[in-house]
Amino acid sequence: MLPRELIHRILRPSLQAVSQRSFSTSSRRANVIEELESRGMVADLTSRAVRKHVDEPAVVYLGVDPSARSLHVGNLAALIGLLHFRLQGHTGIALIGGATGSVGDPSGRSTERNALSPAELDANVKAITTQLTDFLNHGVPFAQSRNRRRDLAFLEKETGAIRVENNLDWLGGMGLLKFLSTVGKTARISTMLSRESVKSRLESTSGLSFTEFSYQLLQAFDFLTLHQRHGCTIQLGGSDQLGNIMGGIEMIRKSKESVVSVSQDVELGLGGDQVDPAYGLTMPLLTTASGEKFGKSAGNAIWLDSSMTSPFDFYQFFLRTTDEEVHKYLKIFSFIRVIEIEGIMADHKAHPDQRVAQKVLAAEATELIHGAKGLRQALAATELFYSSDLKELNTPSLIDALDARPDLSTPGEAAIPSLLVRLSKADFLNQSLEKILTASGLVTSKTQARKAIEAGTLQLNGVRIPAKQHQRLITEEDTLDGGLVVLKQGKSTHKAVLLQ
Repeated sequence: MLPRELIHRILRPSLQAVSQRSFSTSSRRANVIEELESRGMVADLTSRAVRKHVDEPAVVYLGVDPSARSLHVGNLAALIGLLHFRLQGHTGIALIGGATGSVGDPSGRSTERNALSPAELDANVKAITTQLTDFLNHGVPFAQSRNRRRDLAFLEKETGAIRVENNLDWLGGMGLLKFLSTVGKTARISTMLSRESVKSRLESTSGLSFTEFSYQLLQAFDFLTLHQRHGCTIQLGGSDQLGNIMGGIEMIRKSKESVVSVSQDVELGLGGDQVDPAYGLTMPLLTTASGEKFGKSAGNAIWLDSSMTSPFDFYQFFLRTTDEEVHKYLKIFSFIRVIEIEGIMADHKAHPDQRVAQKVLAAEATELIHGAKGLRQALAATELFYSSDLKELNTPSLIDALDARPDLSTPGEAAIPSLLVRLSKADFLNQSLEKILTASGLVTSKTQARKAIEAGTLQLNGVRIPAKQHQRLITEEDTLDGGLVVLKQGKSTHKAVLLQ
Protein backbone atom coordinates (compact mmCIF):
# COMPACT_ATOMS: atom_id res chain seq x y z
CA MET A 1 0.00 0.00 0.00
CA LEU A 2 1.30 3.44 -0.93
CA PRO A 3 2.10 5.84 1.95
CA ARG A 4 -0.65 8.36 1.15
CA GLU A 5 -3.23 5.59 0.77
CA LEU A 6 -2.25 4.22 4.16
CA ILE A 7 -2.54 7.61 5.86
CA HIS A 8 -5.89 8.33 4.19
CA ARG A 9 -7.19 4.95 5.33
CA ILE A 10 -6.13 5.70 8.90
CA LEU A 11 -7.49 9.24 8.82
CA ARG A 12 -10.78 8.60 7.02
CA PRO A 13 -12.94 7.63 10.03
CA SER A 14 -11.53 10.50 12.08
CA LEU A 15 -12.02 13.05 9.32
CA GLN A 16 -15.62 11.98 8.86
CA ALA A 17 -16.18 12.45 12.59
CA VAL A 18 -15.02 16.07 12.51
CA SER A 19 -16.11 17.13 9.03
CA GLN A 20 -19.14 19.07 10.21
CA ARG A 21 -17.12 20.97 12.80
CA SER A 22 -14.40 21.69 10.22
CA PHE A 23 -16.80 23.46 7.90
CA SER A 24 -18.64 25.31 10.66
CA THR A 25 -15.55 27.03 12.04
CA SER A 26 -14.83 30.69 11.34
CA SER A 27 -13.52 31.61 7.91
CA ARG A 28 -10.84 33.76 9.54
CA ARG A 29 -7.54 31.95 9.64
CA ALA A 30 -5.50 32.23 12.83
CA ASN A 31 -2.26 34.17 12.51
CA VAL A 32 0.95 32.27 13.02
CA ILE A 33 1.17 32.96 16.78
CA GLU A 34 -2.38 31.71 17.31
CA GLU A 35 -1.65 28.66 15.16
CA LEU A 36 1.46 27.80 17.16
CA GLU A 37 -0.37 28.33 20.45
CA SER A 38 -3.18 26.00 19.36
CA ARG A 39 -0.51 23.35 18.81
CA GLY A 40 1.15 23.86 22.19
CA MET A 41 4.27 25.26 20.54
CA VAL A 42 4.62 28.52 22.48
CA ALA A 43 6.29 28.73 25.89
CA ASP A 44 6.86 32.51 26.14
CA LEU A 45 6.38 35.70 24.16
CA THR A 46 8.63 38.61 25.05
CA SER A 47 5.81 41.06 24.36
CA ARG A 48 2.06 40.91 23.71
CA ALA A 49 2.67 43.28 20.80
CA VAL A 50 4.11 40.44 18.72
CA ARG A 51 0.57 39.13 18.18
CA LYS A 52 -0.32 42.27 16.23
CA HIS A 53 3.13 42.45 14.68
CA VAL A 54 2.69 39.13 12.82
CA ASP A 55 -0.55 40.26 11.18
CA GLU A 56 1.78 41.72 8.54
CA PRO A 57 4.74 39.93 6.90
CA ALA A 58 7.74 39.87 9.21
CA VAL A 59 11.25 38.43 9.18
CA VAL A 60 11.96 35.73 11.76
CA TYR A 61 15.12 33.81 12.51
CA LEU A 62 16.12 30.59 14.19
CA GLY A 63 19.67 29.78 15.23
CA VAL A 64 21.11 26.32 14.58
CA ASP A 65 24.18 24.82 16.23
CA PRO A 66 26.49 22.97 13.75
CA SER A 67 27.86 20.57 16.38
CA ALA A 68 27.28 17.60 14.04
CA ARG A 69 26.87 17.09 10.31
CA SER A 70 23.13 16.63 10.71
CA LEU A 71 20.33 18.06 12.78
CA HIS A 72 18.27 15.66 14.92
CA VAL A 73 14.65 15.38 16.05
CA GLY A 74 15.43 17.58 19.04
CA ASN A 75 15.79 20.42 16.49
CA LEU A 76 12.66 19.46 14.59
CA ALA A 77 10.00 21.30 16.60
CA ALA A 78 11.79 24.64 16.15
CA LEU A 79 12.30 23.97 12.42
CA ILE A 80 8.59 23.23 12.07
CA GLY A 81 7.89 26.47 13.92
CA LEU A 82 9.99 28.35 11.37
CA LEU A 83 8.14 26.56 8.58
CA HIS A 84 4.79 27.68 10.04
CA PHE A 85 6.01 31.28 9.77
CA ARG A 86 7.01 30.78 6.15
CA LEU A 87 3.68 29.15 5.30
CA GLN A 88 1.86 32.28 6.50
CA GLY A 89 3.89 34.67 4.37
CA HIS A 90 6.75 35.57 6.71
CA THR A 91 10.41 35.43 5.68
CA GLY A 92 12.37 32.79 7.56
CA ILE A 93 16.09 32.93 8.26
CA ALA A 94 17.90 29.83 9.44
CA LEU A 95 21.13 31.04 11.00
CA ILE A 96 23.94 28.50 11.26
CA GLY A 97 26.48 29.20 13.97
CA GLY A 98 29.64 28.83 11.93
CA ALA A 99 31.33 31.20 14.40
CA THR A 100 29.40 30.55 17.63
CA GLY A 101 29.64 26.81 16.99
CA SER A 102 33.29 27.04 17.99
CA VAL A 103 32.23 28.60 21.31
CA GLY A 104 29.22 26.54 22.33
CA ASP A 105 26.01 27.65 24.02
CA PRO A 106 26.02 26.83 27.76
CA SER A 107 22.20 26.80 27.89
CA GLY A 108 20.88 23.48 29.11
CA ARG A 109 24.36 22.00 29.53
CA SER A 110 26.16 20.95 32.70
CA THR A 111 29.62 20.87 31.09
CA GLU A 112 31.43 22.68 28.31
CA ARG A 113 31.17 20.98 24.93
CA ASN A 114 34.23 19.65 23.14
CA ALA A 115 35.68 22.06 20.58
CA LEU A 116 35.44 21.14 16.89
CA SER A 117 38.32 21.58 14.51
CA PRO A 118 37.87 24.22 11.78
CA ALA A 119 37.62 21.45 9.17
CA GLU A 120 34.91 19.61 11.12
CA LEU A 121 32.98 22.81 11.70
CA ASP A 122 33.14 23.78 8.04
CA ALA A 123 31.94 20.32 6.94
CA ASN A 124 29.06 20.46 9.41
CA VAL A 125 28.02 23.93 8.25
CA LYS A 126 27.93 22.83 4.59
CA ALA A 127 25.92 19.69 5.34
CA ILE A 128 23.40 21.48 7.56
CA THR A 129 23.01 24.32 5.04
CA THR A 130 21.85 21.80 2.43
CA GLN A 131 19.63 20.03 4.97
CA LEU A 132 17.93 23.24 6.08
CA THR A 133 17.36 24.51 2.54
CA ASP A 134 15.81 21.20 1.48
CA PHE A 135 13.58 21.06 4.56
CA LEU A 136 12.29 24.64 4.28
CA ASN A 137 11.57 24.19 0.55
CA HIS A 138 10.06 20.69 0.51
CA GLY A 139 8.13 21.29 3.72
CA VAL A 140 5.87 23.89 2.07
CA PRO A 141 4.02 21.61 -0.39
CA PHE A 142 3.95 18.86 2.25
CA ALA A 143 2.26 21.14 4.79
CA GLN A 144 -0.14 22.59 2.22
CA SER A 145 -1.24 19.09 1.18
CA ARG A 146 -2.43 18.43 4.75
CA ASN A 147 -5.07 21.14 4.47
CA ARG A 148 -6.93 18.87 2.08
CA ARG A 149 -8.19 21.85 0.02
CA ARG A 150 -10.53 23.02 2.78
CA ASP A 151 -8.66 26.14 3.81
CA LEU A 152 -8.45 27.95 0.49
CA ALA A 153 -7.18 31.15 2.09
CA PHE A 154 -4.22 29.21 3.45
CA LEU A 155 -3.51 27.31 0.24
CA GLU A 156 -3.67 30.46 -1.89
CA LYS A 157 -1.56 32.53 0.48
CA GLU A 158 1.85 33.45 -0.83
CA THR A 159 4.56 31.78 1.21
CA GLY A 160 7.45 33.78 2.58
CA ALA A 161 11.03 33.63 1.38
CA ILE A 162 13.81 31.73 3.12
CA ARG A 163 17.43 32.54 3.78
CA VAL A 164 20.20 30.42 5.24
CA GLU A 165 22.90 32.57 6.84
CA ASN A 166 26.19 31.83 8.61
CA ASN A 167 27.27 34.12 11.44
CA LEU A 168 30.88 33.48 10.56
CA ASP A 169 30.29 36.03 7.78
CA TRP A 170 30.16 38.89 10.30
CA LEU A 171 31.82 37.49 13.40
CA GLY A 172 34.76 35.85 11.66
CA GLY A 173 36.50 39.10 10.81
CA MET A 174 35.65 40.98 14.00
CA GLY A 175 38.71 41.65 16.16
CA LEU A 176 38.64 41.64 19.96
CA LEU A 177 38.97 45.42 20.30
CA LYS A 178 36.08 46.07 17.92
CA PHE A 179 33.98 43.47 19.73
CA LEU A 180 34.63 45.11 23.10
CA SER A 181 34.03 48.65 21.84
CA THR A 182 30.75 47.80 20.07
CA VAL A 183 29.10 44.67 21.46
CA GLY A 184 30.77 44.64 24.87
CA LYS A 185 30.01 48.29 25.53
CA THR A 186 26.25 47.66 25.46
CA ALA A 187 26.36 44.74 27.91
CA ARG A 188 25.84 44.92 31.66
CA ILE A 189 27.54 42.26 33.79
CA SER A 190 24.67 42.17 36.30
CA THR A 191 22.22 41.31 33.51
CA MET A 192 24.52 38.67 32.04
CA LEU A 193 24.99 37.04 35.45
CA SER A 194 21.22 36.88 35.94
CA ARG A 195 20.74 34.53 32.98
CA GLU A 196 19.57 31.13 34.19
CA SER A 197 22.06 29.33 31.95
CA VAL A 198 24.88 31.27 33.59
CA LYS A 199 23.63 30.97 37.17
CA SER A 200 23.20 27.19 36.96
CA ARG A 201 26.71 26.71 35.60
CA LEU A 202 28.30 29.03 38.15
CA GLU A 203 26.74 26.91 40.89
CA SER A 204 27.98 23.66 39.34
CA THR A 205 31.32 21.99 40.04
CA SER A 206 32.46 22.46 36.44
CA GLY A 207 31.97 26.25 36.52
CA LEU A 208 31.74 28.43 33.43
CA SER A 209 34.52 29.56 31.14
CA PHE A 210 34.75 33.14 29.87
CA THR A 211 34.28 31.73 26.37
CA GLU A 212 30.87 30.32 27.21
CA PHE A 213 29.99 33.38 29.30
CA SER A 214 30.48 35.56 26.22
CA TYR A 215 28.18 33.39 24.07
CA GLN A 216 25.09 35.41 24.97
CA LEU A 217 26.74 38.56 23.60
CA LEU A 218 27.56 36.85 20.32
CA GLN A 219 23.97 35.63 19.95
CA ALA A 220 22.64 39.08 20.78
CA PHE A 221 24.90 40.56 18.12
CA ASP A 222 23.55 38.03 15.62
CA PHE A 223 20.03 39.32 16.24
CA LEU A 224 21.20 42.93 15.87
CA THR A 225 23.04 42.12 12.63
CA LEU A 226 20.03 40.32 11.10
CA HIS A 227 17.80 43.19 12.22
CA GLN A 228 20.02 45.75 10.51
CA ARG A 229 20.70 43.73 7.35
CA HIS A 230 17.35 42.05 6.73
CA GLY A 231 14.83 43.78 8.98
CA CYS A 232 14.54 40.72 11.20
CA THR A 233 12.25 41.44 14.16
CA ILE A 234 11.52 38.02 15.67
CA GLN A 235 13.78 35.30 17.04
CA LEU A 236 12.60 31.73 17.65
CA GLY A 237 14.25 29.45 20.15
CA GLY A 238 13.76 26.89 22.87
CA SER A 239 12.59 28.06 26.28
CA ASP A 240 16.18 27.85 27.53
CA GLN A 241 17.04 30.62 25.03
CA LEU A 242 14.78 33.28 26.53
CA GLY A 243 17.62 35.12 28.28
CA ASN A 244 19.78 35.17 25.17
CA ILE A 245 16.86 36.41 23.08
CA MET A 246 16.14 39.20 25.56
CA GLY A 247 19.80 40.18 25.30
CA GLY A 248 19.42 40.56 21.55
CA ILE A 249 16.27 42.65 21.91
CA GLU A 250 18.05 44.91 24.40
CA MET A 251 21.01 45.34 22.04
CA ILE A 252 18.67 46.26 19.19
CA ARG A 253 16.85 48.73 21.43
CA LYS A 254 20.11 50.42 22.42
CA SER A 255 21.09 50.72 18.78
CA LYS A 256 17.99 52.76 18.06
CA GLU A 257 18.21 56.50 18.23
CA SER A 258 14.48 57.11 18.58
CA VAL A 259 11.87 55.74 20.96
CA VAL A 260 8.21 55.15 20.26
CA SER A 261 6.09 57.61 22.22
CA VAL A 262 4.08 56.65 25.28
CA SER A 263 0.80 57.51 23.53
CA GLN A 264 1.53 55.04 20.75
CA ASP A 265 2.44 52.40 23.29
CA VAL A 266 -0.81 52.89 25.22
CA GLU A 267 -2.75 52.77 21.97
CA LEU A 268 -1.38 49.27 21.40
CA GLY A 269 -2.58 48.29 24.85
CA LEU A 270 0.87 47.55 26.24
CA GLY A 271 0.98 50.01 29.08
CA GLY A 272 4.76 50.40 28.98
CA ASP A 273 7.07 53.25 28.12
CA GLN A 274 7.98 51.98 24.66
CA VAL A 275 7.31 49.36 22.06
CA ASP A 276 10.02 46.78 21.61
CA PRO A 277 11.83 47.05 18.27
CA ALA A 278 12.08 43.27 18.16
CA TYR A 279 10.48 40.22 19.74
CA GLY A 280 11.15 36.71 20.88
CA LEU A 281 9.07 33.54 20.83
CA THR A 282 10.27 30.54 22.76
CA MET A 283 9.03 26.99 22.37
CA PRO A 284 8.70 24.37 25.11
CA LEU A 285 11.68 22.05 25.54
CA LEU A 286 10.35 18.57 24.86
CA THR A 287 11.05 15.71 27.21
CA THR A 288 9.68 12.18 27.25
CA ALA A 289 7.28 10.91 29.93
CA SER A 290 10.32 9.57 31.79
CA GLY A 291 11.92 13.03 31.81
CA GLU A 292 14.62 12.26 29.23
CA LYS A 293 15.59 14.76 26.55
CA PHE A 294 13.45 14.29 23.45
CA GLY A 295 15.24 12.80 20.47
CA LYS A 296 17.52 10.42 22.33
CA SER A 297 17.15 6.67 21.90
CA ALA A 298 19.37 4.54 24.15
CA GLY A 299 21.73 7.50 24.34
CA ASN A 300 21.87 7.99 20.56
CA ALA A 301 20.36 10.94 18.71
CA ILE A 302 17.68 10.34 16.09
CA TRP A 303 19.21 12.21 13.15
CA LEU A 304 17.37 13.82 10.24
CA ASP A 305 20.01 12.52 7.80
CA SER A 306 18.87 9.17 6.40
CA SER A 307 22.45 7.91 6.23
CA MET A 308 22.77 8.38 10.00
CA THR A 309 19.28 7.27 11.06
CA SER A 310 17.34 5.20 8.53
CA PRO A 311 13.73 6.12 7.70
CA PHE A 312 12.76 2.81 9.35
CA ASP A 313 14.45 3.71 12.65
CA PHE A 314 13.04 7.25 12.38
CA TYR A 315 9.53 5.85 11.87
CA GLN A 316 9.95 3.41 14.76
CA PHE A 317 11.08 6.21 17.07
CA PHE A 318 7.78 8.05 16.61
CA LEU A 319 5.75 4.82 16.51
CA ARG A 320 6.98 4.04 20.05
CA THR A 321 5.42 7.27 21.36
CA THR A 322 3.35 6.64 24.48
CA ASP A 323 -0.38 7.27 24.67
CA GLU A 324 0.34 10.09 27.14
CA GLU A 325 2.54 11.94 24.64
CA VAL A 326 1.02 11.18 21.23
CA HIS A 327 -1.61 13.95 21.28
CA LYS A 328 1.01 16.59 22.06
CA TYR A 329 3.41 15.25 19.42
CA LEU A 330 0.74 15.05 16.71
CA LYS A 331 0.07 18.77 17.09
CA ILE A 332 3.77 19.63 16.97
CA PHE A 333 5.21 17.21 14.42
CA SER A 334 2.40 17.10 11.87
CA PHE A 335 0.61 19.72 9.79
CA ILE A 336 -2.76 18.02 10.11
CA ARG A 337 -5.34 20.58 11.22
CA VAL A 338 -5.82 20.64 14.99
CA ILE A 339 -9.54 19.93 14.70
CA GLU A 340 -8.76 16.81 12.68
CA ILE A 341 -6.18 15.73 15.24
CA GLU A 342 -8.95 15.80 17.84
CA GLY A 343 -10.89 13.39 15.65
CA ILE A 344 -7.86 11.12 15.34
CA MET A 345 -7.47 11.09 19.11
CA ALA A 346 -11.15 10.21 19.56
CA ASP A 347 -10.67 7.28 17.19
CA HIS A 348 -7.48 6.31 19.01
CA LYS A 349 -9.17 6.29 22.41
CA ALA A 350 -12.03 4.19 21.04
CA HIS A 351 -9.58 1.58 19.71
CA PRO A 352 -6.33 1.96 21.70
CA ASP A 353 -5.02 -1.45 20.67
CA GLN A 354 -4.82 -0.28 17.03
CA ARG A 355 -2.43 2.61 17.92
CA VAL A 356 -4.05 4.81 15.27
CA ALA A 357 -2.55 8.04 16.59
CA GLN A 358 1.00 6.63 16.75
CA LYS A 359 0.75 5.33 13.18
CA VAL A 360 -0.41 8.70 11.87
CA LEU A 361 2.31 10.52 13.84
CA ALA A 362 5.09 8.20 12.64
CA ALA A 363 3.93 8.37 9.02
CA GLU A 364 3.57 12.17 9.01
CA ALA A 365 6.95 12.85 10.64
CA THR A 366 8.74 10.35 8.41
CA GLU A 367 7.27 11.68 5.17
CA LEU A 368 8.01 15.27 6.21
CA ILE A 369 11.71 14.48 6.64
CA HIS A 370 12.33 11.62 4.21
CA GLY A 371 9.61 12.06 1.61
CA ALA A 372 7.19 9.50 0.21
CA LYS A 373 10.04 7.19 -0.75
CA GLY A 374 11.46 7.19 2.77
CA LEU A 375 8.04 6.49 4.26
CA ARG A 376 7.49 3.67 1.78
CA GLN A 377 10.78 2.13 2.88
CA ALA A 378 9.92 2.53 6.56
CA LEU A 379 6.53 0.88 6.11
CA ALA A 380 8.05 -1.95 4.10
CA ALA A 381 10.72 -2.60 6.73
CA THR A 382 8.11 -2.50 9.50
CA GLU A 383 5.94 -4.99 7.63
CA LEU A 384 8.90 -7.24 6.92
CA PHE A 385 10.54 -7.22 10.36
CA TYR A 386 7.34 -7.47 12.39
CA SER A 387 5.14 -9.70 10.23
CA SER A 388 3.73 -12.83 11.81
CA ASP A 389 3.80 -14.70 8.49
CA LEU A 390 6.56 -13.67 6.08
CA LYS A 391 5.44 -16.17 3.44
CA GLU A 392 2.20 -14.23 2.92
CA LEU A 393 3.99 -10.99 2.06
CA ASN A 394 4.52 -9.56 -1.43
CA THR A 395 8.28 -9.97 -1.22
CA PRO A 396 9.26 -8.40 -4.59
CA SER A 397 7.45 -5.14 -3.76
CA LEU A 398 9.04 -5.09 -0.30
CA ILE A 399 12.48 -5.61 -1.85
CA ASP A 400 11.84 -2.69 -4.20
CA ALA A 401 10.77 -0.43 -1.32
CA LEU A 402 13.71 -1.43 0.88
CA ASP A 403 16.14 -0.82 -1.95
CA ALA A 404 14.86 2.78 -2.40
CA ARG A 405 16.33 3.23 -5.86
CA PRO A 406 16.27 6.88 -7.04
CA ASP A 407 13.30 7.87 -9.16
CA LEU A 408 14.76 9.34 -12.33
CA SER A 409 11.47 11.11 -13.03
CA THR A 410 11.83 13.18 -9.85
CA PRO A 411 14.86 15.47 -10.20
CA GLY A 412 16.60 16.36 -6.97
CA GLU A 413 14.86 13.64 -4.95
CA ALA A 414 16.84 12.92 -1.79
CA ALA A 415 18.80 9.69 -1.75
CA ILE A 416 17.63 7.07 0.75
CA PRO A 417 20.24 4.40 1.61
CA SER A 418 19.13 0.84 0.87
CA LEU A 419 18.15 -1.33 3.85
CA LEU A 420 19.15 -4.45 1.94
CA VAL A 421 22.44 -6.25 2.49
CA ARG A 422 23.40 -7.94 -0.78
CA LEU A 423 25.41 -11.14 -0.59
CA SER A 424 26.42 -13.73 -3.16
CA LYS A 425 24.14 -16.74 -3.21
CA ALA A 426 27.04 -18.91 -4.31
CA ASP A 427 29.06 -17.90 -1.24
CA PHE A 428 26.36 -18.34 1.42
CA LEU A 429 23.89 -21.02 0.36
CA ASN A 430 24.69 -24.35 2.03
CA GLN A 431 27.08 -22.54 4.34
CA SER A 432 26.81 -22.14 8.12
CA LEU A 433 24.26 -19.79 9.61
CA GLU A 434 27.06 -18.15 11.58
CA LYS A 435 28.71 -17.05 8.33
CA ILE A 436 25.69 -15.10 7.03
CA LEU A 437 25.02 -13.61 10.45
CA THR A 438 28.51 -12.14 10.53
CA ALA A 439 28.62 -11.05 6.87
CA SER A 440 25.26 -9.29 7.17
CA GLY A 441 26.49 -7.18 10.08
CA LEU A 442 23.84 -8.51 12.47
CA VAL A 443 26.67 -9.66 14.74
CA THR A 444 30.36 -8.77 14.76
CA SER A 445 31.88 -12.24 14.98
CA LYS A 446 31.11 -15.95 14.73
CA THR A 447 31.58 -16.19 18.48
CA GLN A 448 28.86 -13.61 19.00
CA ALA A 449 26.67 -15.43 16.46
CA ARG A 450 27.08 -18.72 18.34
CA LYS A 451 26.23 -17.05 21.65
CA ALA A 452 23.08 -15.50 20.14
CA ILE A 453 21.93 -18.88 18.86
CA GLU A 454 22.69 -20.61 22.16
CA ALA A 455 20.81 -17.89 24.03
CA GLY A 456 17.73 -18.43 21.83
CA THR A 457 17.58 -14.76 20.75
CA LEU A 458 18.08 -15.32 17.02
CA GLN A 459 15.31 -15.59 14.42
CA LEU A 460 15.51 -16.64 10.77
CA ASN A 461 12.52 -15.49 8.69
CA GLY A 462 10.51 -15.00 11.88
CA VAL A 463 11.27 -18.41 13.34
CA ARG A 464 13.49 -18.79 16.41
CA ILE A 465 16.60 -20.90 15.87
CA PRO A 466 16.88 -23.62 18.56
CA ALA A 467 19.93 -23.34 20.81
CA LYS A 468 21.47 -26.56 19.53
CA GLN A 469 21.51 -25.53 15.86
CA HIS A 470 24.57 -23.28 15.76
CA GLN A 471 25.99 -25.53 13.03
CA ARG A 472 22.83 -25.13 10.96
CA LEU A 473 23.25 -24.46 7.22
CA ILE A 474 21.43 -21.88 5.10
CA THR A 475 19.59 -23.67 2.28
CA GLU A 476 17.40 -22.65 -0.63
CA GLU A 477 14.35 -23.41 1.51
CA ASP A 478 15.42 -20.65 3.91
CA THR A 479 15.05 -17.93 1.26
CA LEU A 480 11.82 -16.09 0.60
CA ASP A 481 10.61 -15.16 -2.87
CA GLY A 482 13.33 -13.22 -4.67
CA GLY A 483 16.16 -14.59 -2.51
CA LEU A 484 15.35 -12.60 0.64
CA VAL A 485 16.45 -13.74 4.09
CA VAL A 486 15.23 -11.90 7.22
CA LEU A 487 17.46 -12.03 10.29
CA LYS A 488 16.59 -10.77 13.76
CA GLN A 489 18.45 -10.73 17.05
CA GLY A 490 16.61 -9.79 20.21
CA LYS A 491 13.68 -7.40 19.98
CA SER A 492 14.94 -4.66 17.68
CA THR A 493 18.06 -5.66 15.72
CA HIS A 494 17.19 -6.64 12.15
CA LYS A 495 18.84 -7.31 8.81
CA ALA A 496 17.27 -7.96 5.41
CA VAL A 497 19.71 -9.98 3.27
CA LEU A 498 19.25 -10.43 -0.46
CA LEU A 499 21.07 -13.49 -1.82
CA GLN A 500 21.74 -13.02 -5.52
